[in-house]
Amino acid sequence: METCGAKAGFNPVVIQRFSHVTLYVLDQDAALEFYTAKLGFVTRIDFRIDNGFRWLTVSPQDQEGAQIVLQQLGGPFVDPETTAAIGHLLKEGKLGTALVFQTEDCRGTCAALASKGVMIVSAPTEHFHGVEAIIADDSGNRFVIHQPKGIDNPR
Repeated sequence: METCGAKAGFNPVVIQRFSHVTLYVLDQDAALEFYTAKLGFVTRIDFRIDNGFRWLTVSPQDQEGAQIVLQQLGGPFVDPETTAAIGHLLKEGKLGTALVFQTEDCRGTCAALASKGVMIVSAPTEHFHGVEAIIADDSGNRFVIHQPKGIDNPR
């Protein structure tokens, strides 16, 4: 087995945190507009390299660390058939729930998002763990908006 050249004293058992999660999007500019203007996220990194690749990340304004990579579907490492298959599933909303976003008021958050044109796939519903709804972005990615049990609706 190969070694990775670990530093002396390094604890090899621990992965400390995740830093990025990647979402395929159909159009990076449209996705950036959706996540910043409609969800209120901030752009963390927007970097282009000479071959046209764009490293674009966003996250909720008050969240440090973890970022969402808005990855243009396709690219040099994905063949055209796979790109087409993923694109079809994405547009149909069949890739499952991508992430869970936490809020203090699921109903209020969904009302605010709906007023900005965000698609509410499933209205807020009570569950044993709290209140949740499902929304979708312009590419077809779906997300849970979650209000954990024990956080009272402020209204």
